[in-house]
Amino acid sequence: MIIEQEEKFKEVLSKIEGKINEQSFFNKFLELYPEVWKKHKITFSKFNRSKQFGQTIPLPKPEVSLRKEIRAWLQKQ
Repeated sequence: MIIEQEEKFKEVLSKIEGKINEQSFFNKFLELYPEVWKKHKITFSKFNRSKQFGQTIPLPKPEVSLRKEIRAWLQKQ
């Protein structure tokens, strides 16, 4: 979960030059918000470590979850 996601995504969208697609949006997000991306990955790894052995919780990797959020947001625009 990214805090103030809507505002961050709008900022990223305004900074993209050329064709807007999921990959360009993802790359620009990483460029503009490296600290948010780092926090997102840390949260994922903490959650993964906190699982008990033998239990599986279907949580997508940080890259997959961010791309999914981007895809959903772009479709709404």
